[in-house]
Amino acid sequence: MIHTKRFGEALQKLGFTFYTGVPCSFLKNLINYAINECEYIGATNEGDAMAIASGAFLGGKRPVVLMQNSGLTNAVSPLVSLNYPFRIPLLGFVSLRGEPGVPDEPQHELMGQITTQMLELMQVQWQFLSSDLAEAKQQLVHAAHVIEQNLPFFFVVKKGTFEQEILQKQEQFLTPNQVKQVKNKADQLPSRYEALSVINAMKDSTTVQLATTGKTGRELYEIEDDKSNFYMVGSMGCVSSLGLGLALTQQNTDIVVIDGDASLLMRMGCLAINGYYHPPNMLHILLDNNAHDSTGGQKTVSHNIDFVEIAASCGYMKSIYVHSLEELETSIKEWKTTKGLTFLHMKIATGSRESLGRPGIKPHAVKERLQMFLHSKSPRLRGVDQT
Repeated sequence: MIHTKRFGEALQKLGFTFYTGVPCSFLKNLINYAINECEYIGATNEGDAMAIASGAFLGGKRPVVLMQNSGLTNAVSPLVSLNYPFRIPLLGFVSLRGEPGVPDEPQHELMGQITTQMLELMQVQWQFLSSDLAEAKQQLVHAAHVIEQNLPFFFVVKKGTFEQEILQKQEQFLTPNQVKQVKNKADQLPSRYEALSVINAMKDSTTVQLATTGKTGRELYEIEDDKSNFYMVGSMGCVSSLGLGLALTQQNTDIVVIDGDASLLMRMGCLAINGYYHPPNMLHILLDNNAHDSTGGQKTVSHNIDFVEIAASCGYMKSIYVHSLEELETSIKEWKTTKGLTFLHMKIATGSRESLGRPGIKPHAVKERLQMFLHSKSPRLRGVDQT
């Protein structure tokens, strides 16, 4: 078995100090170490953990993601449509529940057979983590080398690999909502393009804009392509988790997350995690047209959801319903002055501009120029944090 603390210290020496994930009994001791000794963000699902880690990487950290192999299925979307096209590397530890020949629960049987095959299909390099500490340290050096090539690397962890690490008492704190403003008049229902134009006009030299997948990113690109913009081209539902990881690691930068109703509905657990960790430099804007606009306008169920109430109950400092473009501008101005994790919900019209194009810049180039932008604001940023 590996001495968990010594293994964790080896990770720290290689620059891996930011952890996120979803617990698994096989990984509990490494998770306990991360909680005790490092920065650990507990995610509601593995896909969001991948996005949080990816945001942390953009912000200059070397992130680690921890998950059970059943959760690897939840991480597939960001692995193949976020990390792969944007060339965002990270270090993963995935347990091997259901290992062939080892008694386990029936729900793990198939996943145990296909875990490593899934990693290979996704072109993720991997190794079984050795239970010998000296060998495991050498494996870490190899993994770090792979990550330096902008590729993810995963360790597959068998039962009993880590020695016991006692979880120290975890502090729990409340993040109560302070401002909640609900709908109280008719909606203006501007177009998405009009709303994005107002948002974009409010940015300054310390602002990063993250636009969700689909027509939101495409229209923002058409309004103004900027080195501080990030256009999600996949991993639907992950944009605010990406924003969380970035906001926590780039605290002197304003992170504006532009979300859509279908996207947010897909991964609503992100609201709870965002609210709990409450980065004050993050503004979460929901442009809600009650439709899957990019795929033909099929209706979502957003008309049946009180997003303002949900965000408030999840711990967003401010949760505000915005009725018009004027209110949108006023709310953004106020946030820039007062800060605090803020959620703005605005209803918009369906449809988009005719002959709407797509970003003419490759995803990995979007990532690289954003890193350069952040580096210009934060001298310590060199793609990854070596401290």
